[in-house]
Amino acid sequence: MKSMKGKNGEGCWNFSEAFFGTSTVGERGQIVIPAEARTEIGFQPGDKVLIMRHPIHQGLVVFKLEAVKEFLDDFAKQIEHLERDKLNREEG
Repeated sequence: MKSMKGKNGEGCWNFSEAFFGTSTVGERGQIVIPAEARTEIGFQPGDKVLIMRHPIHQGLVVFKLEAVKEFLDDFAKQIEHLERDKLNREEG
């Protein structure tokens, strides 16, 4: 499973690296993702995104849909690994 790394590849994520600037909500509810964020995250025209309400604060979280699928696949593999380890300990 991939660890969370900062822009420079260090193992600890720096909170200030999460900020790309501001955007204004237009009349039709559209926002523009800042160019630096599109470049760093790899957003391309036509990419599907998952938009979720933040579970605690009033805001939104946006993910590339393929990144969410990759995360869930990695998560499922980790669960399978933990289950196998538990079964092996119980048998041995």
